[in-house]
Amino acid sequence: MAMASRAARDRSPHLPSSRSAISSERWNALGLGTTALSTERLVYNSKRTGTFTLGGRRFRLRRVAFPTTPTPEWFVVDLLEHAEQAGASRGNLVAALARVLRRGKLDRGRLGEMAARYGTKKTLRQVEAALADAVA
Repeated sequence: MAMASRAARDRSPHLPSSRSAISSERWNALGLGTTALSTERLVYNSKRTGTFTLGGRRFRLRRVAFPTTPTPEWFVVDLLEHAEQAGASRGNLVAALARVLRRGKLDRGRLGEMAARYGTKKTLRQVEAALADAVA
């Protein structure tokens, strides 16, 4: 509990803060057909990696690079990077992403930027394929 009180006191990224992003519920809101359920909240932050219980809730913290204000396009890249954790097929996600792009629900330029900056080469190729498929 000392970690929780320290985090509350000094706003260090042990808990969700202005420099953290919480993923699984955001994945569900993208319209890509996922329904990620977890007993742990996945929190991306700039300092810690590990699983912690704070106030009776479990948090899985991951230290990763992410934008100051994560956008839906970043969460798409994040979902593609962690498809297995969401119980989703990358192939199905790419097909659903192309459909969402055709409907104009995401910023195509920002999606490409997020994939290039935060994704693996494989994720970048998949985003590029969805972008190409969305105009075909």
